[in-house]
Amino acid sequence: MTLKSTRAEWRVAAGPQPDEDLAATLVMAWKVCKHGKSNAIVLADPAGTLGLGFGQMSRVDSSAIAIMKAGQQDLDLQGCCAASDGFFPFPDGIEAAAAAGVTACIQPGGSVRDAEAIAAADRLGMAMVFTGERHFRH
Repeated sequence: MTLKSTRAEWRVAAGPQPDEDLAATLVMAWKVCKHGKSNAIVLADPAGTLGLGFGQMSRVDSSAIAIMKAGQQDLDLQGCCAASDGFFPFPDGIEAAAAAGVTACIQPGGSVRDAEAIAAADRLGMAMVFTGERHFRH
């Protein structure tokens, strides 16, 4: 599958620079996220997807569903990453993900409130990568 943006165009907006293994997981999660609709959230680790939350009216609800689905399968989310099809408009989505064990996220960026999401990721020690490419579909 082809993405419009490339890793070379992506920007680390918060937290530590992802190593090669984490970057590969972020790429995979970003590709899966491309196929979700309306506030898609993908939770993943190097082995694959852990939880999916699609089709909700809020990104926090999609995050909660992805976390719940992973929990129903007794999957460990500690150290996993999250992909979001659209930007995080508020820090609450970042905070919910971090509370579940997410240590890195990938998203388009571009919200007028990016600074709030970046500050939350920095405060929580979460790497945040901006792609500049929005997948958001209805």
